[in-house]
Amino acid sequence: MVRKLRSICLNLPETTERSSWGHPTFRAGTRTFAAFEIIGGRPSIAFRLPLADVARLLKRKPFFATPYGRNMWVSVWTDTVVDWQFVADLIGKSYRTVALKRMIKSLDG
Repeated sequence: MVRKLRSICLNLPETTERSSWGHPTFRAGTRTFAAFEIIGGRPSIAFRLPLADVARLLKRKPFFATPYGRNMWVSVWTDTVVDWQFVADLIGKSYRTVALKRMIKSLDG
């Protein structure tokens, strides 16, 4: 699971992986846009998204409020069937939420 997440995240411009708080996080420049975490013994992926997207996703299972990030983060449980295309779309949106304009231009170019 982490390998799949890593391959999606690290294909984005100027993205790096870093261990933070004991789990892998992915950064666009210096800003974190995705993380793999174990919460309550369950694996999950967290995304930094606009507030409207967070609110919309919280109405769907298997999404839940990430226990940090001032309501700007939403997580999805990954111990069920994972829709990797949807996860990749959310990762792309999360990346665009924190990336610099030049990084987004590189992505779109």
